[in-house]
Amino acid sequence: MERFTHAQLVLMSRPASDTEENKMENARIAIYKALAASNIISSNSYEVFGQGSYANNTNIRNNSDVDINVCYTSGFFYKIPDGVTAGELGLNNPCTYSYSQFKNDIERMLKSYFGANQVLRKNKCIHVNGNTYRSEIDVVPTWKYRRYTDKWGSYQEGVRLISDKGQTVDNYPKQHLRNGIAKNDRTSRRYKRLVRIVKSIKARMEENGFYSNSNITSFLIEGLVYNFPDSKFDLYSGSFDWNSILRNFIFFIWNGCGEGNESWKEWVEPSECLYLMYGHKWNYSDVKEFTHRMWNYLGY
Repeated sequence: MERFTHAQLVLMSRPASDTEENKMENARIAIYKALAASNIISSNSYEVFGQGSYANNTNIRNNSDVDINVCYTSGFFYKIPDGVTAGELGLNNPCTYSYSQFKNDIERMLKSYFGANQVLRKNKCIHVNGNTYRSEIDVVPTWKYRRYTDKWGSYQEGVRLISDKGQTVDNYPKQHLRNGIAKNDRTSRRYKRLVRIVKSIKARMEENGFYSNSNITSFLIEGLVYNFPDSKFDLYSGSFDWNSILRNFIFFIWNGCGEGNESWKEWVEPSECLYLMYGHKWNYSDVKEFTHRMWNYLGY
């Protein structure tokens, strides 16, 4: 017997409550105000934008933290193709300001505004405590990053962060946001709803002690749903039923990680700039086990 009715899954598909949305928006505004109140870094040298579940509108209820990207724009990291030199691309003017200096300065700006006891530096971000008025905030300092694709100077632009432990992470949050909106439009707004449903089910599996794996992240779930073909969001018989969509999604992902089927090698991040199953802490076996457990949990 199916664990959840269609009506219950509809509730899971909904975005955060109005109260949570207000607290998240207050958090975003607070970061803008904090940075504007300081002259440590010129406002012309960085841009501020949301990323993650909040910005992509895939966050679930009672999970309303906010990720804010503060990106340095007066310098950039880059990667060039083999056989091409930096000189050929005009990359001969190294920046004298470093990423570590930028993160230190952002930390100083936040502590000056919120108070040192409200700000905690983490490996990859700077955390600002929440309160009754605003959500918790993870501020992610980044630099622009260019991945050059040819000797004529064409490139994909993303962002790069360097953790305090020395790990380099490149991603493409603006492309992620744009592609997610487009897929949501193509699927009659079902894409982001399905993301929320799967995230909610994963949270319930953990709460019930049924299954837990820290490698199954919010980002991974969004990526898996992104690779679920648009046409399959309409696979149901009779009246629309979320259990039909969910059953097809789980089977599609599980089968893509099966013996003799390596579809997972072609799955991409929602940005479509990187592969989903490479360069992360998870792998296809994590995904295969997760979908197998989720199928059993849901009573399919």
